[in-house]
Amino acid sequence: MEIRRQPLQTEPQRLPETEGLRVRQYRARQMLRGEIDDSKLAEHVESRVGLTTLEKAQNWARANSPWPLTFGLACCAIEMITMIGAPRNDAARFGAEVFRASPRQADLIILSGRVAMKMVPPIRRIYDQMLEPKWVISMGACASSAGMFNNYALAQGADRFLPVDVYIPGCPPRPEALIHGINRLQEKIKGQPDLGWRERYGAQGTEEVWGHDPRGLDGGLA
Repeated sequence: MEIRRQPLQTEPQRLPETEGLRVRQYRARQMLRGEIDDSKLAEHVESRVGLTTLEKAQNWARANSPWPLTFGLACCAIEMITMIGAPRNDAARFGAEVFRASPRQADLIILSGRVAMKMVPPIRRIYDQMLEPKWVISMGACASSAGMFNNYALAQGADRFLPVDVYIPGCPPRPEALIHGINRLQEKIKGQPDLGWRERYGAQGTEEVWGHDPRGLDGGLA
């Protein structure tokens, strides 16, 4: 006589797919005929209907479909291109692979590299032509703070002429860092910004809040 040991079934048994379909069809007929109890009807509706506000739905759609501008400045642009085309860094997972060649079809500009003073007015003009609402990512140390180029020929930080939403450090930052910055921007668009170091060091409430637009440009830095 052979004795076989079998493990106890700890998970509840699931109905076959055909049986589950029949149960759902039967419940649907009950609802159409009005033969279902109010409690079961309320449970059915709560499990299948989600409620939100129009603003949250709009922000969710905007966060998951940013259209970056086809725009590059320096060596960081190579890393930005790698984020799009390389299979290892597929930006399509986050809906950010649709780069547009026209600023009138884009809502995100990535400053990928150092910004020369002569490029400030064209960049600002391109930014003004973009769709509203629009966002800015400063990619790399050169775009964020001029990096090693502390001279008169380069803008000492992108925040001097554009309202930057996300800064990405590095020289140059890897494609994974740019994807991480896009994820942080998505959280910010949805109204759930990541406080980052402020949360780690208990510095909530120290965010910069602009009471006016300090970036008035008429062909140069303010």
